[in-house]
Amino acid sequence: MIEIATSAATTTLVIAGDLDLAERDQFPEIAARVVGLRRQLLVIDMCGVTFMDSTGAAFLISLADASRKRGGATVLRGADPRDLFVLEICGALELFRIDADHRCAGDEAQAEPVDQDASSPA
Repeated sequence: MIEIATSAATTTLVIAGDLDLAERDQFPEIAARVVGLRRQLLVIDMCGVTFMDSTGAAFLISLADASRKRGGATVLRGADPRDLFVLEICGALELFRIDADHRCAGDEAQAEPVDQDASSPA
């Protein structure tokens, strides 16, 4: 599932599930909608992506390339290292800015430190 949200300067794609060959039929319509919005910044939220193959990577690359040609930028947030690896193998990682500070909703519980000695005197 891919949802599109917009603000004055940003288009955000929120992707959930697989981004692969089985989903390719929806890619042209989504790409046309995103390009038609003509925002300077495209943010692709990949927190919900469970799998991405080269077809999904080609879709993201086409979006980033279209944005770059309009003078815009594309940011990936919540991308898994394996997804970044696929983009790197495709030779396209430099088309994207990587939001390394973003934490996906499920990552917050893992990021908080556990205080095992809370009842011990200091």
